[in-house]
Amino acid sequence: FQNQAMMKTMSGGNCNLNVPAKNSYRMVVLGASKVGKSSIVSRFLNGRFEDQYTPTIEDFHRKVYNIRGDMYQLDILDTSGNHPFPAMRRLSILTGDVFILVFSLDNRESFDEVKKLQKQILEVKSCLKNKTKESADLPMVICGNKNDHGELCRKVRSDEGEDLVSSDENCAYFEVSAKKNTNVDEMFYVLFSMAKLPHEMSPALHRKISIQYGDTFQQKSFRMRRVKDMDAYGMISPFARRPSVNSDLKYIKSKVLREGQSREREKCTIQ
Repeated sequence: FQNQAMMKTMSGGNCNLNVPAKNSYRMVVLGASKVGKSSIVSRFLNGRFEDQYTPTIEDFHRKVYNIRGDMYQLDILDTSGNHPFPAMRRLSILTGDVFILVFSLDNRESFDEVKKLQKQILEVKSCLKNKTKESADLPMVICGNKNDHGELCRKVRSDEGEDLVSSDENCAYFEVSAKKNTNVDEMFYVLFSMAKLPHEMSPALHRKISIQYGDTFQQKSFRMRRVKDMDAYGMISPFARRPSVNSDLKYIKSKVLREGQSREREKCTIQ
C-alpha cells in the first residue's frame, strides 16, 4: 500500500526536470530516405522495430537521464531524407552536438548521400567554429544499416565505409541492423564515448523509467529498490516538442556573439 501511494503521488501533477545547460545535447540523425533512420531511433528509445515504413518529415524526441545523481538531456532530431528545405537542414547541423549519418548497405546512392552530408557537416561546423573560436570536437558515427540482408545484396564494401572515418578519431563506422538489433547498442556506446558523455546513456546501460516516477527522477537520492546496483536511469519525455526555428536561431546567435551561456537549451517540461 505504501508503494501504491507513492506511485500515485508521483504520477499526479506536473514534473519539471531541471537539466543544467552544460548537460543538454542534441543528436541529429541524417541520411537518404528509406535507409532506416527512424528505425535506429526507435531502437534507441524503446527497443522496438516497426516493419511498416512511414516517411519522416521531421521527428523530435527528448530523453532525460539521472546518472549517479546528475541530470542529462538528449534531444534527438530525426530528419527527413528528402531535405525539402535546405536552410532547415543547415540549421539542424548548426544546432547539433553529435551526429549519426545513416545509409543502407544495399543502396549505393544512399552511401553517396552520406559522403555529401559528412562534407557539409564538416564545412558548416568549421564555419561556426571560426566565428565562435570554439575548439570542441565533432563526434559522428557513419552507420551502414541493413547488414541482415546478406552479402549478395551488398552494394557498399566495408572498407569504403572505414575510409570515410580513417582520418578522424572523432568519427566511427558501424554496420548495423535495426531490424535484428545488431551492433546498435555498440554504436551508441562509441558515439557517447567520443562525445565525452556518460556511456550509461547508451540503451543497454541504464534502467528505463516510466513517467510515473518523474517527480522523484531528478533527486540525487533516487533509487529503485529492485535494481540496487544500478545508478543510471533514463526516461522519455512524452510531451516534448521541437524548439521553434526562432529559438534555434537565437541559440546559434548567442554562440556567435558569446551572449550568456552558449549551451542554453529549452528546458524539459513534462506535463
